[in-house]
Amino acid sequence: MHLFRQRSLGDAVLIGHSTLKQDNVRLGLPQADLREARIARGQTPYPIRVIVSNEGKIDYRLKIFQSDISRIVIFSTMRMPRSYREALREEATLHLTKSRRVDLARMLQTLRSEYKVRLVACEGGATLFRSLLERGLVDQLNLTIAPYLFGGASAPTLTGLSKEFLPASVHCSLTNMRVLDDECFLTYRIKRTAKL
Repeated sequence: MHLFRQRSLGDAVLIGHSTLKQDNVRLGLPQADLREARIARGQTPYPIRVIVSNEGKIDYRLKIFQSDISRIVIFSTMRMPRSYREALREEATLHLTKSRRVDLARMLQTLRSEYKVRLVACEGGATLFRSLLERGLVDQLNLTIAPYLFGGASAPTLTGLSKEFLPASVHCSLTNMRVLDDECFLTYRIKRTAKL
């Protein structure tokens, strides 16, 4: 429910292709009260669904394409194979760049100017989150601590593999903490560092 509440606040929900493929989600809002609250705030019933993929090999049969609850926008590169472009154009709006990688800052500018998106809820994965952090494009981090332990030396972390450190530390400030049963929900504001 906490995830759905966070998703419901965004004008758009952002996901990387690998996470989308692994989780095979629709990125909807199953609770009617969350949709009604969005409408009361002047938003559409569901956020725009945004997919990022540098290679663009996105399977059009994924669950996200099986529901027309909201617009789907894909940001990719010209490396997207022609057959995928043709199939995905039927399901989504494509924004393809000639660069090898999607320019995330430009993507956010496009979402703002063309789709009137003011707040983006990013649901991963680790590679996308790390890329956004490295470029200073994250304002807030919502972190859930759950009573499950897993992992090892090569287990993925919030920002990728445990052996791959961020190029610079990211400083945060706790703005909210809520405990519900055995879980703790933390909200952090990302502190901006002065650039020299």
